[in-house]
Order: sequence, then C-alpha cells, then structure tokens
Amino acid sequence: QVHMVESGGGLVQAGGSLRLSCAASGRAYNNNVMGWFRQAPGKEREFVAGIGWSGSTPYYIDSVKGRFTISRDRAENTVYLQMNTLKPEDTAVYYCAADATSWVVRTTINAYEYWGQGTQVTVSS
Repeated sequence: QVHMVESGGGLVQAGGSLRLSCAASGRAYNNNVMGWFRQAPGKEREFVAGIGWSGSTPYYIDSVKGRFTISRDRAENTVYLQMNTLKPEDTAVYYCAADATSWVVRTTINAYEYWGQGTQVTVSS
C-alpha cells in the first residue's frame, strides 16, 4: 500500500513558476513509476509527465516539454513537478499518481493504483 501527500499548488501570473511535490510512503514506492496528471474544469483528466523508478526516464506531453521538469528523490520518497513559464491554459487541479506494477511510463488513468488528493494551480493572464 502506498499513501500520497501532495502539495505546492497556488496562484501565479503567466510566465511564473511553481514546484509541486508529492511525498509517498510504503515500500512499493521504490519501484513505482510516478506520474502527474491534471484536470481543468469541464475537461477530462490528462497525463502531464511521468518518471521511471530510477528517475532516468522522464516523459512529457508536447504542450509542457521544455517548461516542466519531473524529478524524483528516492531517499525522501518524493516526486516533484517543476513548472516554469506557466500559461493560463496550465490552470487545473494537478494530481500525483503511482503505478506499482510497470517499469515504463504509462499515460492512462487506469494504469495508476495510488493517487494524491490534488492541488490547484491557477495561472492568471
């Protein structure tokens, strides 16, 4: 069993930055793929970024490449999402998720067994 505690959301102006964090507990976390998803009002939840168990295989959707960075601190059992050059269209609730069974990053919601509570990111014009 893995428990996730997510934080770091807030309100920023366009062009600003935020760093999201997700602290996880449970031994299975050491071998999990970790992902970040987001959901804007009236839209489906979508995959944003993912990282393998070693932290060396990050994957991003095209709209955030070059702006967002996912990283992992295995000693602290924490995954981060550094978000730079934020745009209003990045506004959403962001969720951390853990895939306990895969060695590669997957992008579907059903692939992830454990989820954080979500944190609101709002980017003003």
